[in-house]
Amino acid sequence: MSTLNVDKVDPNTGTALELGTSGDTITVPSGATFVVAGTTEITGTNNVQRPNAQALIINGNCAISQRGTSFATMGNGDSQYTLDRFQWSEEGGFGDAELTITQDADVPTGQGFAKSLKAVCTTLDASIDSNTISYITQKFEGQDLQLLKKGTANAEKLTLSFWAKSNLTGTFTIAFKDTDNSRLYSTSYSPASADTWEKFIVSIPADTTGAFTDDNATSLAVDWNLQAGTDKSDGALTAAWEAQAEGDRAVGQTNFFSSTSNDFYITGIQLEVGEYTSSTIPPFQFETYAENLRRCQRYFYKLGGTTDTYKRLSVNFCNPSNRNQTLGLHHLPVPMRTAQTVTIPSASDFAVGHLGGSNACSSVTINNDGALPNNALLSCLAITGSNASTDCVMLEMTYASTNTMEVSAEL
Repeated sequence: MSTLNVDKVDPNTGTALELGTSGDTITVPSGATFVVAGTTEITGTNNVQRPNAQALIINGNCAISQRGTSFATMGNGDSQYTLDRFQWSEEGGFGDAELTITQDADVPTGQGFAKSLKAVCTTLDASIDSNTISYITQKFEGQDLQLLKKGTANAEKLTLSFWAKSNLTGTFTIAFKDTDNSRLYSTSYSPASADTWEKFIVSIPADTTGAFTDDNATSLAVDWNLQAGTDKSDGALTAAWEAQAEGDRAVGQTNFFSSTSNDFYITGIQLEVGEYTSSTIPPFQFETYAENLRRCQRYFYKLGGTTDTYKRLSVNFCNPSNRNQTLGLHHLPVPMRTAQTVTIPSASDFAVGHLGGSNACSSVTINNDGALPNNALLSCLAITGSNASTDCVMLEMTYASTNTMEVSAEL
């Protein structure tokens, strides 16, 4: 790739025209690639990439929801993933509070989003236990956060932005938790108008204390709080990162569970390296549906549950000494974060297909190789009801909306 350190180029030839001044627009011919000032890449699509171009938030447009589109009656200590990468979590002593989370089509107008995460209070909790805190969270692997240089003199600031709306006004809180070093930064935002989409910009200071561990475990969590008892809210919101004090996590938090009329929507979530304002924040970093799905599938993968006649899981080979027994490999779409937890329906929902027809399965066992957690392979053992007529068969999961194979490697 050729590199030109110039301020302006001819849109037809790509040659340098002149040194420009701050604010000049650079037009780049389609297919060309240039580097401006030695740092920022410009491509032929005329998009200036971020200096630290990495979408830290996954599924920030709420487009991927492999587990389903509605998650009802969550409460009483539930910790459950809903839309991909977004987990509902509760801590402490639990009262009557319950909610339903759905993937919704209500989005801010003209912003390019088609889906949002919607939470609705279904059972109120007017008297909150002192040690209760409830929130929507996204967690991050430490190895994806090394660019933040946390724990060094060169630690980076961050900016969180998102669109949200609620029938409630007042104070909502967000907690940034460094789980490697038990450190906390907390802040708040306040919807100005009920039932109105608003964009919020939240600045997170740099932290020169405590590096993120360079591994595939949780190092950072971002919590959008919806409820907090006094033990989680009787301190002060932090002005800087601190050793985590529980009372500082959600100071002033509005009680989302005060009425079954309450709702909360969120979408367009991005976490940028650097400090930005509402006028300088880069636009949302849209990905294709396929790119977004693949990033989500590192943590969760679901097969089945559709209107297809069947789902072919693997090509199996019969045991030469016992042709009722087959063994095969199922390839996952991407390497997963760690050793997977696999859930499958009952054996009656499987069959072994072959040239002579198909055999029902009397048992199916799926064993992921814990010694090689990221090899993207699952071994499938099927014991058929009668002899297969060939040495090579297909393990099939039969059609039903509830028949799914789920593979999880969540944080």
